[in-house]
Amino acid sequence: MLRIFLKIIVGSIYALNPVIGVFAQNSFSQPLFEYNAINHPVMGKSGMVASHNELSSEIAAEILASGGNAIDAGAALGFALAVTLPRAGNIGGGGFMLVHVAKLDKTIAIDFRETAPASANRDMFFDADGNVVLDETYRFSHKSSAVPGSVAGLAHIVQKYGTMSLAEVLEPAIRLARDGITVTYDLAADLARTQRLKNNPASLRKFYKPDGSNYEVGELFKQPDLAWTLSEIAEHGVAAFYSGSVAKKIVADMEAHNGLITMDDLVDYRVIEREPVQSTYRGYTIEAMPAPSSGGTHVIQMLNILENFPLAKMGSESSDALHVMAEAMKFSYADRSKYLGDPDFVEVPTKTLVSKEYAKDLAKRISMERALPSDEVAPGNLAIYESDETTHYSVADEEGNMVGNTYTLMFSFGSGVVIEGTGILMNNNMGNFTLRSDIPDAFGLMGSENNLISPNRRPVSSMSPVLVSRDGAPLLMTGSPGGSKIISANMQMVLNVLEFGMNIADAAVAPRIHHQWRPEVLEIESGISPDTVSRLIDKGHNINFSQRSAGMGSLQTVMWKDGIFYGYSDPRRPGAGAVGVD
Repeated sequence: MLRIFLKIIVGSIYALNPVIGVFAQNSFSQPLFEYNAINHPVMGKSGMVASHNELSSEIAAEILASGGNAIDAGAALGFALAVTLPRAGNIGGGGFMLVHVAKLDKTIAIDFRETAPASANRDMFFDADGNVVLDETYRFSHKSSAVPGSVAGLAHIVQKYGTMSLAEVLEPAIRLARDGITVTYDLAADLARTQRLKNNPASLRKFYKPDGSNYEVGELFKQPDLAWTLSEIAEHGVAAFYSGSVAKKIVADMEAHNGLITMDDLVDYRVIEREPVQSTYRGYTIEAMPAPSSGGTHVIQMLNILENFPLAKMGSESSDALHVMAEAMKFSYADRSKYLGDPDFVEVPTKTLVSKEYAKDLAKRISMERALPSDEVAPGNLAIYESDETTHYSVADEEGNMVGNTYTLMFSFGSGVVIEGTGILMNNNMGNFTLRSDIPDAFGLMGSENNLISPNRRPVSSMSPVLVSRDGAPLLMTGSPGGSKIISANMQMVLNVLEFGMNIADAAVAPRIHHQWRPEVLEIESGISPDTVSRLIDKGHNINFSQRSAGMGSLQTVMWKDGIFYGYSDPRRPGAGAVGVD
């Protein structure tokens, strides 16, 4: 394997030559160190990668160092994570990407979310008496899988905006699957605790030894069936997955196990390019994913509400700042429950949800002395304004391209179903649809008729990469896994950098809070002062200490500032790593 010298520099000064492209405009010859910071990001002069798996980050950095752009590297990283991070990295799921294309001076939202099969219907998980049946079929069967979009999405960005061939970006993932990866502590623990994988014969063969025992740390883990699938895509293109040799195996396995996905479903799958939802915060431009992702809309809605308060004066972890943030979350998640859906099926009032006027009126309802009970917070009347398992990675290059990709199987290891002969671990994203308006989804989120199961519909998601720009130049790309907590984690990262002046490392490490309207609980991470917690309780916040979280989300962030690339992988998940390119 070609080894390219990649420096990972944390806390040491080195000379830099000015970078080229759009990022050359304000380059300096030395990094600006913050000796008053506690945590420090990785730095590089030619590019940056941050993902949940350091080996995969290194592969993407090698693509950059060998002449590929951030789009090539982002696709290579997506395929590699299917090998190295099987609980979340995938080719059997789907997601959302933000791609800033420097030569077009444009940010594009790539929707490669899964779609409901044509035979799916809103009653498919109810019995004859109209009672929901939340058995193994709903979460952990072939029937729980929607039509995957990851292969189409990753191939789309390479073919339209990359500089390399699809086969070239697939090569590292093929090699890793064929030759094997060394089992890490993280992977060994994942497989040992996910015993439901043994319920499916193909999953059992893929993830465990021939005698059914667990892989041990340091052992070699090979995935020959997955290597075959990736090789078929490299040789025959995306058609191999959606109409060719791989598709035939998917359909045969679905037919044998009462699954819904047919050849027509695969052939009909399409990637959709959408306009990002956009707003500003304190003079910075914020771009994020539009519907059917709820993440971008409600990150912006919360930021718009919070822009009406002097948060910097309050202090980043003060009870007043956290109180206001929690109240903003309640309003946003309440609106999410009613208005979000697939915009190809329902009208989503995005313009109103992200309007400054609507946010200002919501801000007026926030009292600094009293937390509003959830019963007093309902989805807003918009008419008057009309005039946790997912993974994320971020990549930036010296031309000014940035890629942020959040994709998922939904639960850790998805449905637990591996398609016979392919090594493909399938999603269980049918569970992201709303079964009924009074039944929360897998993450406790309420929904509406806008998100009921319907053929070819894309389920609402919280996934959303977020891009921050200044004066037309991309500055920061971030994103996180975490189910319903994706939205609140992304919002707090943006606040920590833009409002509280933290570097991206301190911003990622800072303790987070989460409130999603229903249930009426303010979740807090360890690290928030007991005195602050007491003041929040005094304001009326319902803090359930049994639900005190050790980690909300896992932000993967890249940033370009003053001629230097910065990257940081949130320490909340083991095995993550940022890699800089020099």
